[in-house]
Amino acid sequence: MTVIEKSIVIKAPIKEVFTYFARLEHMSDQFPKEIGLNVIPIDVKEGFGVGTVFRISGNFDGKILEWDCETLEYIPERKIVAKQVDGPFKSWEITVLFDEVDENNSRVTMRVVYDIPLGPLGSLMDKVKLKKTAERGIENGLYRVKALLEGTGSIPVYITLEAYRALLKEKERLNCSVSEALLHILKSREVEAKH
Repeated sequence: MTVIEKSIVIKAPIKEVFTYFARLEHMSDQFPKEIGLNVIPIDVKEGFGVGTVFRISGNFDGKILEWDCETLEYIPERKIVAKQVDGPFKSWEITVLFDEVDENNSRVTMRVVYDIPLGPLGSLMDKVKLKKTAERGIENGLYRVKALLEGTGSIPVYITLEAYRALLKEKERLNCSVSEALLHILKSREVEAKH
């Protein structure tokens, strides 16, 4: 059994950080584009909570892997746990923990525990390559999310460069998070439209 655990502090309120991680469609933002990670909801429960089943697929070092996961725990602003229910691993489980450092900073800890098949050969493959690749992937994913939520990374939605620059300018002007700046812009436009 292999355990990988990585943590990072993100300059954003815990509610914003949790909301980002709680949305299945954001999982693919954590991986390089060449992996082509897809996350497909299969059976969605209220708020993507306990019992939600989703499929993960991607190209991991030239090997296409696909597995189904189920959300086992979902505690808003504290914890999300999902486990493989069907797939290539003997077992695979991810836990994401959220801790409020202060009102504007949050610590995210990702813990992946897995066991690959093939007995001693699988253990050797894990030690030689898989574990290092997984560790790098989790760490890089956390840095991608940090950059995104702090407004220094790429936005994983399709907006024009002009709109993105306006969003960052508003974020700086208000001295707030990207999400708060976007909400402010939308509310301002709503008020303008009513007049």
